[in-house]
Amino acid sequence: MKRITLTLIVLFFAITNGSAQKKEICVIKTALGNITVELYPEKAPITVANFLKYVDAHLYDNTSFFRSVTLNNQPKDSVKIEVIQGGEVDSTKVFAAIPLETTTKTGLHHKNGILSMARDKPDSATCSFFICINDQPALDYGGKRNKDGQGFAAFGKVINGMGVVKKIQQLHPDQEQYFKPEVLILSITRK
Repeated sequence: MKRITLTLIVLFFAITNGSAQKKEICVIKTALGNITVELYPEKAPITVANFLKYVDAHLYDNTSFFRSVTLNNQPKDSVKIEVIQGGEVDSTKVFAAIPLETTTKTGLHHKNGILSMARDKPDSATCSFFICINDQPALDYGGKRNKDGQGFAAFGKVINGMGVVKKIQQLHPDQEQYFKPEVLILSITRK
C-alpha cells in the first residue's frame, strides 16, 4: 500500500510539474487603458528575458504604440496582416539584438492577441514589439510576410485588454501606418 501511495504521489508531481508552464505577467499601461500580457519563458526564454530586461530597466516607460497595420493601409503588400507595434526605445539605450526564436522552436503561433518581437532581418530584434489582431499565420516560420520565411518570435499573449488593443488599432494612422500623435505607453511593469 505504501509503495502504491508513493508511486501515486511521484506520478502526481511529475504530471503537475511537467504541465505547469511558468508564466510571467506584465501590465502595459497606455493612455487608452491597460493591456495585461502573459509571457512564456519556458517556450521562448531568450525573447522573454530580452523583453523583461527592458521592463525591469523601465525603458518602455513613456514610449508609445506608434504603428497600426490594418487591412486597409498596406497597398504595396501582397500578404496583409493586422498588428499594432510599439516599444521603440531611445537608440542610445537599446540592448544588443537577440537570436530569433522561430515559431518552430517555441510552438507559439501568431494567433489573435499574441505578443511578438518586431525585427528587420533574422537575429535583429531589440526592443520593438507588436500585438496581433486576429490570427496572423503569415508571421509564423514559413509565412509569406517576410521574404526570408523565418517569421517572428512570438513570446506572450494578451490575457486582458484586447479591447484596448483594438481601440489603438482603429485610430486613424496615416497611409504610412504611423500614428500622429502616437499612443503613449505610460509604463510596462511585472505584475
